[in-house]
Amino acid sequence: MLMLSFAMAYYIRVKVDPRPYVFEFQFYDYIATVATLVPILIIILAVLGLYRKDIFLGKSRLPERWRIFLAAILSVAALIVYDFFKGDNIFPVRIMALTSVVLSFVFLLAERIIIRFIVRMIFRKDYGTKRVIITGNHKNTEYLADYITSTPESGYRLAGIVANRKFIPKDLKTRQYSSLKDALKKAKADVIFQTDEKSTEYVYRQALNKHLLYYFVPSETALSSHFGELELVGNTPAVLVMATPLAGGYVVIKRLFDILFSFVAIVIAAIPMIIIWLIVKFSDLKSPAIYADERLTQYNRKFRCYKFRSMKQEYSGMTAEEAFTKMGKPELIKKYRKDGDYLKNDPRITKFGHFIRKTSLDELPQLFNILKGDISLIGPRALLPGELRDYGDRSLILTVKSGLTGFAQVSGRRDISFEERRALDIYYVKNWSLMLDLSIFFKTIAAVLKRDGAK
Repeated sequence: MLMLSFAMAYYIRVKVDPRPYVFEFQFYDYIATVATLVPILIIILAVLGLYRKDIFLGKSRLPERWRIFLAAILSVAALIVYDFFKGDNIFPVRIMALTSVVLSFVFLLAERIIIRFIVRMIFRKDYGTKRVIITGNHKNTEYLADYITSTPESGYRLAGIVANRKFIPKDLKTRQYSSLKDALKKAKADVIFQTDEKSTEYVYRQALNKHLLYYFVPSETALSSHFGELELVGNTPAVLVMATPLAGGYVVIKRLFDILFSFVAIVIAAIPMIIIWLIVKFSDLKSPAIYADERLTQYNRKFRCYKFRSMKQEYSGMTAEEAFTKMGKPELIKKYRKDGDYLKNDPRITKFGHFIRKTSLDELPQLFNILKGDISLIGPRALLPGELRDYGDRSLILTVKSGLTGFAQVSGRRDISFEERRALDIYYVKNWSLMLDLSIFFKTIAAVLKRDGAK
């Protein structure tokens, strides 16, 4: 919309306005210059809060239209400042700058009105909505239930209510459940709203275990203290308690990076992967060169994790206990587990398998897992279904996608214990940030090149 507004301002001044002008820019040069400054204009919109949910829903103290008007003025001012220092003469006449302000305001406002209309229509068709369970004996239970059922464009649908009958609207008493456990079992839900302060830890844990969003609706007393950022659901303030900071737009940014990285990496590594595939395949023609192991990723979802086969086929798909027992060396089981799931000169692994494991080349096929969206480049280690019972915070680990590399891998890989790796994975989930991902990315490159912890 910003680009369109500046293009229209140019067209009006050059093609419509009959008065003479002195303008050095051709149209495409002018648009190219404006395009380079669009990221700065987007930052201005963000600073003014125009991407916040409450602004979009019209719940802000400062109305959206005034923020857009201010953004339009600041956007043109930014171009004028650029023009002053660069001397490109973007606005040779004042009327062109004024026209840009007016058109920016009109186009940005119109865009949001159209998007809001489309979103409401989509929600009314029940696409992209979140099914809600409301729990708690409080007047807000009744209000939220009324609001959700009477406002289709809110994006919520009422799945059930766990409360005393006096807190449930008369026409919604059929949605009542006797307990949260019963509601979660019978009503498919995406969100839990808790409106009282009873058993908050239990309710939050249930939401975490089921990978649901959890909102706590604070009392007036809690609101009087510093409670962090609140969201408004109708006119009711609610606190979104998140298991990880990796949410919202950050998920999109992380996914786009995964797609870009995996695509480029696959192109670069195509020839080495073909060579490795041929070596593995011709070393044992009857066995597959790619080993697809079942692992767990976000929300307890199973996927096939691709690797170059480094293990002898007769032990493929077996646990360490099963494999060592089969080869008649059960005494190796205890040593393997004691050393953090590692055994020097592991008899299950082929000679070439030892090489590709040391150099991490066996994991190159996982680039396709990243491209498909099964895993991310960076995240907790992909768990085997049998390993899940050994994780105290198993639900927390699985709130984000598993990763090809992660905080635990760059902190010692096989040189640290299972418990330490688990603690590092949990730390990553709770403290995720773009900077942490960037740090892990560069540390991974250094670790692979140095072969730190690779065995």
